Amino acid sequence: MYHSIRLVFLLVFIFTLGAFSARAQSTAFVFSGGPTIGTQRWDNSFSREPLFQWHATLAAESVNNDDDNSSVYAQIGYHVKGSAVRLRFFNFAGTSAFQTIDRFKFNNLSLVLGAKQKFPLGAGKSKYFYFGGIRGDYTISTNLDELAERNKASGNTLALLYPLEGGVRRLMAGVSAGAGIQMPLSDLIGAEFKLSIHPDFTLQYNQPPIPNVIIQDISGQRIVTIEQRQIRNVAVELSVGLRLLRKVVYED
Repeated sequence: MYHSIRLVFLLVFIFTLGAFSARAQSTAFVFSGGPTIGTQRWDNSFSREPLFQWHATLAAESVNNDDDNSSVYAQIGYHVKGSAVRLRFFNFAGTSAFQTIDRFKFNNLSLVLGAKQKFPLGAGKSKYFYFGGIRGDYTISTNLDELAERNKASGNTLALLYPLEGGVRRLMAGVSAGAGIQMPLSDLIGAEFKLSIHPDFTLQYNQPPIPNVIIQDISGQRIVTIEQRQIRNVAVELSVGLRLLRKVVYED
């Protein structure tokens, strides 16, 4: 089923590219990537910190040969989202001795359909723009099983507070918005820089309460209930891109 869903994402993107070629005067293809700051909203008091990862995208954008003040675009990309827990240990002097980091990684394939509004930047051909669109995400994989096995082997009871693979939701929906600058390097090649935010409306993770869990720690054996846990993603991304123009010129 997961392979079928990925195929649907790809077919929608290819269909959008075909629509651009058929209807738009010209089309710009933008290859971009950069750092991702992942954050997550959890429904309990367990402290999380940002996850620093990366993303890579390919976008197709309509281009009006006359003014290029607005456009529509489709973008497909790979994004590593999530959050992290940094555990700091201190010595008797009160200074930090070392820290360990547990990273919760959700490797997502995203499809965005949106629009841009552009404005002149100075006297040249550079423009700054705002953009926004609707987004669908599909989770290809996570590292949750790896974390669970590592914590089980080390006897780390914090694993009870961590998400489990069984609670991961593979399909999410959200929006993407941001601003950026496009700069021509030649007639058909340009550069693009943008800052964007990607909040999810739906849950990345949904786990009901799990009762009667037996754990063994320094105080002995006891039975606990793992609380319900729901998680939503919010990612902030800085992208640097190469913009390639496929220009259509009509001749009489």
